[in-house]
Amino acid sequence: MIKVEQISKSFKGNSPVDSAIATSVLNGVSFEIARGDFVAVMGPSGSGKSTLLYSVSGMDRVTEGQVWFDGVSLSEMNEQSLSGFRLNKMGFVFQNAQMLKNLSIFDNLILPGLVAKKEKPQVIRKRAKDLMKRMDIDGLCGRDIREVSGGQLQRASICRAMINNPEVLFLDEPTGALNSEATDQVLDILEDLNGEGMTIMTVTHDLRVALRAKKVIYLRDGAIAGEKELTAGGNREQALDDWLKGV
Repeated sequence: MIKVEQISKSFKGNSPVDSAIATSVLNGVSFEIARGDFVAVMGPSGSGKSTLLYSVSGMDRVTEGQVWFDGVSLSEMNEQSLSGFRLNKMGFVFQNAQMLKNLSIFDNLILPGLVAKKEKPQVIRKRAKDLMKRMDIDGLCGRDIREVSGGQLQRASICRAMINNPEVLFLDEPTGALNSEATDQVLDILEDLNGEGMTIMTVTHDLRVALRAKKVIYLRDGAIAGEKELTAGGNREQALDDWLKGV
């Protein structure tokens, strides 16, 4: 579904001195994500995890290499085409919910659907209500985003990410700001969605998140230091912990 071929990413500063020096963040990264996969990207702070997520999803342009999505090169799209591609085929969830403070929870959820204009507004509203009911937040429709808990807001973020029936969900530290109970609730939802066929790529520091994945990619200094398939059964936590200690 997604093929990443030798992508590199570097940044230059704004000052005359910094503009002449490129800081390399990703260095020749290659991997593939199959349809229905659940991939967790781990690594120390500064290893390039978030940059990788943004590059693979087309939110950021790569300096070198190619990212293919069902045979379509994201690297060769113009900004308008890429924006529409993301809106219709991808959903995004971040550590801190990127929602508009002047809109209710419900209006935040339906906004991407209304912008995409793929379906009639009544269809979008019904899907939003169905998603909120599934996530057990259907009583929060008219609430302000400052009137709900972090866990509720993150579940609302997943609803919003699902509103256009995306083919893949990209998540950047989705549980980083949540307590243990809210983390478990969000992870249960993601595991259920993946079980139904949703493709997921997430960046995380949290072993609990990685344990729900089917594959873990470990980054160090902008390059892949190792990849591990997580098989069903056995002591997955011990196996992953042992691998992380040696990677």
